[in-house]
Amino acid sequence: MLREKVIQMLKDRGVELKEIAEIVYKLQSPFNPDLTMEECLESVERVMDKREVHHTVMTGIALDMAAENNALPEPLLTIIKNDEPLYGVDESLAVAIASIYGTIGFTSFGYLDKNKIGVMARLDDKNNGQVHCFLDDIIAGIASAASARLAHSRGNDIL
Repeated sequence: MLREKVIQMLKDRGVELKEIAEIVYKLQSPFNPDLTMEECLESVERVMDKREVHHTVMTGIALDMAAENNALPEPLLTIIKNDEPLYGVDESLAVAIASIYGTIGFTSFGYLDKNKIGVMARLDDKNNGQVHCFLDDIIAGIASAASARLAHSRGNDIL
């Protein structure tokens, strides 16, 4: 199944769903003191059920791997390897994931894109020989969508 393939691709790049759930917890726990890691992981898993997420993750990882293997033309190769700040295509792909559960995902995505917490900080390290131009933003997109999903489910309790 495609979902399992994508989760394995994330694992192969050093990312576990639990690490994404930890980011979700950091985003949502200030607003929900009763939130559990299990709820956060469940929300990440629901995001990972979406086909558009599968496609985005596969595309981003493939581009990162192609850059690692010098399999992209210049100047694109250098732009992706250096994760040039004005490139923006990596964020554009990830924002598509972040918006799955509404516009609240944009706010969280912007915060994560600037602050690179949890596994994102490790992926943003350019000294380990791997390219994660797309993957760190994709993780931010998944975490933002999962966080938005939780916010919407909790928001219904208020009404």
